[in-house]
This record gives sequence, structure tokens and C-alpha cells, in this order.
Amino acid sequence: MRKDVVDGIAAVWARELAAVSGLQFELSKRAARLSALFSERVNAELAKLGLTKAEYEILAVLRAAGAPYRLRPSDIGARLMLSSGGTSNLLRRLGEERLVEREADASDARSSWVRLSAEGVAVAEKAVLAASAAQQALLTRVPEERAEAANAALRDLLIALGDGA
Repeated sequence: MRKDVVDGIAAVWARELAAVSGLQFELSKRAARLSALFSERVNAELAKLGLTKAEYEILAVLRAAGAPYRLRPSDIGARLMLSSGGTSNLLRRLGEERLVEREADASDARSSWVRLSAEGVAVAEKAVLAASAAQQALLTRVPEERAEAANAALRDLLIALGDGA
């Protein structure tokens, strides 16, 4: 059987502290490694566009919202699991770059909207396409049937853990 990086890490822990090793350890490490491999590729592409991962996620959430590409700051923070302070800082930076604009909420003076500017829509689309291409490039060495099986298995696992829609 072929071995991966996690097999080596698991072997060390099995020898050093057997109670730590096992399926739960290997599964969590493999999920983390998979995430790291995707993130490394995507982050490299985002850097070429002058974006951080967090900035990209905000642009992508706004773009995915559909026209007019706007959400309340609290909704953005909730979708991305960001604090209100973290969300505000990111929105300020994106505003300085003229990628997002703030609008007052006509129905609630205490609230506001954040929307993509015309340039923000273009940058968001370019970034999402670059991220998708980087992910696809990473998977070129994986047979499609294997990737589909892994995807289905991970979906089933997430649902079993309570992470359903």
C-alpha cells in the first residue's frame, strides 16, 4: 500500500502515545492536509491579484449573492464566521481599494448595506475563476472517479457530523 505524509505522522504517534493515534487522528490530519494543499494553491493565485484569502472570501460572498451584489455587514460576518471587528476592518480595506461601497439602508437608519462596486464585481469574478482554476489544476492527477468518490464520502461524513444544509 502507498503511504502519504499522514501515515508517517500517525506511525510516530502510534509509537509515542498510542491513545492519540487511530482513525480520528488520521482523518483529521488528512482533512487538514487536503485543506492546506488547496489553500496553498488558491492563496498563490489570490496574491497575484493583490488579495488576501479573507478579502477574497468577502468579495466571493458578495458576488455569490447575485445582483445587486449586496449584503449587510452582519450577514457577511455570519456567513464567513468573522467577528464584527474583523468584518469591519476587511470592509474598510476593500472600500479603500474601491472594490466595495457602503449604502445606507433606506428602511432602517441604524443599518447599512455593503455592495460590490463595478470594479469589485470584475475583481471578484477574476478571483473566483482563478481560485477555481487553481483547485482544478491540483486535481488533474486524481482520476475523476476517485475525486467524485472522495467528494461523496466527505459529504456523507459532514452530514453525519451534523453539518447538513
